Amino acid sequence: MSISGNVLKFGNNVDTDAILPGKYLVLTDPKDLAQHAMEGLDRIFTEKAKSGAILVAGKNFGCGSSREQAPLALKYAGVRCVLAESFARIFFRNAINIGLPAVQFKNALSRVDEDDELIVDLEAGKIRNLSKGVVHRVDRLPPFILEILSDGGLIANLRKRMKKK
Repeated sequence: MSISGNVLKFGNNVDTDAILPGKYLVLTDPKDLAQHAMEGLDRIFTEKAKSGAILVAGKNFGCGSSREQAPLALKYAGVRCVLAESFARIFFRNAINIGLPAVQFKNALSRVDEDDELIVDLEAGKIRNLSKGVVHRVDRLPPFILEILSDGGLIANLRKRMKKK
């Protein structure tokens, strides 16, 4: 499973309030949530992400509340994958559960630049930076997580597994 896109960079400790401000939690349509993704940090984020982006961040990405709407807003805004030096545990699981790949990438901020073109190979654990001509290794995601992601999220994965029984 490979994912490609251009980098949109953010720093350390990006919390779920920055990813999706709490005042938008009343919205239920993921497309409406997407319109407000990252708006406190980058007013034109949705414009930049809409054609497909790879969000790269520093340490502790997704800290704060456990709101599932944060990764959902990113996914529907056009983010295809999140690479971060580390994740808040609940954000990581919420991202996987809704089918948004989240991969730990050591020293991510110093290895890529804004707008670099990347190809993330989830199965091989490789990030190819086409702009710089380098390949970075990352820990491969476990097979069960790859299966959830390839099915489009946890609910779709469970439905598929229930049909097999």
